[in-house]
Amino acid sequence: MLLISALLIAGCKKDDKINFTKDKISGYSQKGPFVNGSTLTLFELDENFNQTGNTFETFISNNSGVYELSDIALNSQYAKLKAYGYYFNEVLGNNSTGPISLYAISDLSDKSTVNVNILTTLETPRVEFLVSQGVDFNTAKHQAQQEVLAVFGYTMSNNIESEVLNISSAGSDNAMLLAMSVIVQGFRTDAELTQLMAELSADLRTDGVLSDFSIGSELMNAAMLVDTTQIRQNLADLYSQLGVNATIPPFESYISHFINTAAFPFTAHVLYPSGGIFGINVLNTTDSVFASGSNLSMCANIPNGAHLKIKYYNSSGIAILGYSPGTLDGWISMGGYPVCEWQSDDYGLVDAQITVADQGTITIEIFENNSITPTRTKIITVQ
Repeated sequence: MLLISALLIAGCKKDDKINFTKDKISGYSQKGPFVNGSTLTLFELDENFNQTGNTFETFISNNSGVYELSDIALNSQYAKLKAYGYYFNEVLGNNSTGPISLYAISDLSDKSTVNVNILTTLETPRVEFLVSQGVDFNTAKHQAQQEVLAVFGYTMSNNIESEVLNISSAGSDNAMLLAMSVIVQGFRTDAELTQLMAELSADLRTDGVLSDFSIGSELMNAAMLVDTTQIRQNLADLYSQLGVNATIPPFESYISHFINTAAFPFTAHVLYPSGGIFGINVLNTTDSVFASGSNLSMCANIPNGAHLKIKYYNSSGIAILGYSPGTLDGWISMGGYPVCEWQSDDYGLVDAQITVADQGTITIEIFENNSITPTRTKIITVQ
């Protein structure tokens, strides 16, 4: 009787094991969209969310990030997806120079569409941790999603799953996803982007709260510096070239919301060293009196993505600022008289040789990051 009972129990357990086939699982892999030739791999997970060894792989089939897996036989409804490859950088408007990986974790029992994006990637380690602590999958998924969104100050519609979101579709939820993608991307290299995603995910993993304000500052810096008008145009041009009827959602308002509500400090300030290659820096915050005939530098250390404009004009007397055309490193002279204007869209250290002559005072107006009013005004005296 004991043997028969054991066999019956074993038989029941075997019958309880999930066995099902998906005719098709498809979706979009998007940071910006992954490009043709990138890969999408599906890893089956057991009831403990360990990989079973049952995997399926396909290629992204076009530059809009579309993938499709066919005839998928699974013994579990849970799966982890990994998109790996090159992608369209929506901030710069070109394809990435290196590959990245994005992830999603999903219950496939009631769905055949799974998109892989920034939100699914950032929430995955948190979901895995919560499940390991005994939280059921659906609760863990919803909690992790809301916690990641909270970092950016967002709250998504009820019952909307991260793997259905699409940066090329209308709707406020899709707008939030695109805003997050832009903020995380910023002006980072592919390696820097990978590092930031890993650090952010790791920070959120055990408590769902972003504790490292340096990571938050990196997000704020990007939000403050990106050109949302250009990003919208970059995506519109891409989908037009692909012949895709896309709707770019209103992500701009969600970037503004993050800037206005997040507690993270902006730290990507333009810096003005005391001196440069050619002498004292005329833009520094300390020196304001110079001898006529002095050679000076006009230099600044500009963060990637920042913009700097300089205007100067004679305030009194006949003092003038001249420059040596062959010494412009990162600057563009916009000409003009009596108000002279310079701009730099470069980043890193920019410098130019400046010469002061005659006597009098000169007003220098400094405009950072497309400000319409001077960020700082400096008056120098030539004697």
